[in-house]
This record gives sequence, C-alpha cells and structure tokens, in this order.
Amino acid sequence: MKKLVISALVFFSIFAGSFGCAKASDNQTLATWLWNPWELVNNESGTLAFLEGKNVNKVYLQIDRDIPLNVYQSFIEKASAKGIKIYALDGGPNWVAPKGDRNLDQLVNWLQTYQKGSSTLQKFAGIHLDVEPYLYSGWSTNQAGTIKSYQALFLKAKSSAAALALPLEADIPFWFDETTYKNTYGKGTLAEWVIANTNSVSIMAYRDSAAMIIDLVKNEIALAGKYNKQLLIGVETGQTSEGDNISFYEEGEAYMNQELDKVKSYYAGTAGYSGIAVHHVGSWETMKP
Repeated sequence: MKKLVISALVFFSIFAGSFGCAKASDNQTLATWLWNPWELVNNESGTLAFLEGKNVNKVYLQIDRDIPLNVYQSFIEKASAKGIKIYALDGGPNWVAPKGDRNLDQLVNWLQTYQKGSSTLQKFAGIHLDVEPYLYSGWSTNQAGTIKSYQALFLKAKSSAAALALPLEADIPFWFDETTYKNTYGKGTLAEWVIANTNSVSIMAYRDSAAMIIDLVKNEIALAGKYNKQLLIGVETGQTSEGDNISFYEEGEAYMNQELDKVKSYYAGTAGYSGIAVHHVGSWETMKP
C-alpha cells in the first residue's frame, strides 16, 4: 500500500510539473495572420481545428466588408470559447497616400457597427494594422513626407482605437530601427515611434535561423521593454523569391519549431518580448512537416 501511495505521489508530482510547464508556456502568445477571411465561409470548422491544433491564441483576421457580419460573429464566438483572441486586420501601402486615411475611416466605421451589434464573445479584441509604407511609391520619391503621413495615420488610428476601447497593434519590418525621422512629431527612429504609439507590434523578422532572428529583433525588444509594450517576433512560412534565408518554407515545420524554441528560450522573461507570430495561415497549413 505504501508503495502504491508513493507511486501515486511521484506520478502526481511529474504530472503537476508537466502541467505547470504547459501553463507557463501558455503565457507566451502564438499569433498568426488570416488573410483570406472567405475561409470562414468555406471551412470555418477546419480553420478553427487548424488554429487549435497549432495552439494559436491570437489571430489577425483580415476584414472584408463583402463578408456578412454573422460570418465573423460565428467564427469569433467559437474562437473566443477556445481562448483565441481575434484582432481586426487591415492596411495597405496606399493608406499613406494623399487621402489614404479614408481607408482607415472605412475600417473604423465598419468596426463600430460590428462591435455594437455583437455579443461579448463575438467582438474583436483589438485592431491590427499592416500598412508597409515603404511599398508606397512615395517612399522612394519623398521618404520624409511618406513617413510623416504614416505617423499621422497611426495617430488617427490610435485615437479611433481608443474611442472603440480597443488596443492598437502594427506590423513593422526589422529595419525600422535604422529608419529615422525629423518632423513635427519629433525626431528618432521609426521603430521607437511606432512602439511608443501602439500597444503591441509584430516585427517581421523574416529569417530562417534562430541566430539571425535573435539578432534582428534585439533593438526592438529593448524598446518594447522601455515603453512597457508587447512585441511578437514574426516569421515567414511562404515560398519567396527574396532569398534562401527568408522563409522556413524550404526547411519545413519541424525545423521551424526547433529554431523558434531557441528564440523563445533566449528571450523568455525579457521585458517587451511576448511571443511568436507565424505568417500566415494559408502557407502554414500547406508547409511540409
């Protein structure tokens, strides 16, 4: 009997320890982008099963105003019940063009209507903008002006998000810490400015080795810690023509997870670091094991 009790205690201790580790890792965010919301129309259950199977707990979901509101409501309610937060995703390089902020107005108006007509479980948990101003033609002809337009857009988004009582997030490239500005908004690096003026950023650290990723994001993680903000490290899974070291597409998911474990271990407990973001559902679903 004593042996049985001891065995039970040992088992419980091991089980509890394992459970504790799982809970600790749950504190880290695992996010992804869902660019094709028509997947919710065509295969809501399959999309949810994929996200749950990967332990995703945050999704940046593209807003398409042609999709009925009840499609978003159904998906978000089911995702929320599984502990997955859904952020409204939108943006584009033309958002920094003259009058480009009309796109932001359209998003905000849509969100106002959506949130008012939705239950607590059906509501979006935040706003996530992917603008990428460097892809706008003005970046090469008038970078200073384009940066100022980008900053104005985000200050407007910040105000709109606050009015909706939603956090505001942004995608930024890893090289924004080397991109400077000097205008009516002050002077400094664009990385620091965006981090200071949003609740969280996902840094597009698109490389396929832990060593490179760790090095690319160190400045931004320090800035996120300085401003008490959250930072997610974004990685790529899609096929790309930009080079062999950009995406995990060639190496596959097992290798990606191995490298990401190294990144997580390196930055675990570091102020500012809050997890990983995998780009994106479509390519992640089809990448080799």
